[in-house]
Amino acid sequence: MRRWLILLGMLIFSLSGWGYAEKSETEQKEFRMKDVKPLTLSPIGTVKRQGDRMFLEILPQFAPALDGLTGFSHVWVLYWFHEHDRPEERDTLKVHPRRDPANPLTGVFATRAPVRPNLIGLTVCRLVKVTGNVLEVADLDAKEGSPLLDLKPYIPEGDSIPAAATPEWVKRLSHSKVE
Repeated sequence: MRRWLILLGMLIFSLSGWGYAEKSETEQKEFRMKDVKPLTLSPIGTVKRQGDRMFLEILPQFAPALDGLTGFSHVWVLYWFHEHDRPEERDTLKVHPRRDPANPLTGVFATRAPVRPNLIGLTVCRLVKVTGNVLEVADLDAKEGSPLLDLKPYIPEGDSIPAAATPEWVKRLSHSKVE
């Protein structure tokens, strides 16, 4: 049902005759950073490591926001790539995915590279347990000390798209993990 509503919305939008891509070149050039309001992000906690174990230590004032999370097996973690917070790396707009020159030079928005204009990392990890304001997790690719920006529960019906399309270089990566 939800997919039909999305398709209906897209159809109405396309029939309305309005869309950013349809604006004249002059109108597109007028859209600049002055039109985008700055925003402020405040970390909600930090990634901690003890040996092989990983933890998300949430600031005490945000602990009530964890209520109900224990019913989920996985959680989306949004964090800051703090070790790449240098102006020259924020200017990097194309990379070879996985730092492999065999992969095509690709725009960072089409990769999971840590160098990008906004250093936001996103990963889904297994929730092992919640104790107070500390979550023990598994399969987290964030590093020790990474500031946490947000947590969201993983909901399979909305977060999994089995038939999603990917470029050939991603398929090669997937096959190499299996081998």
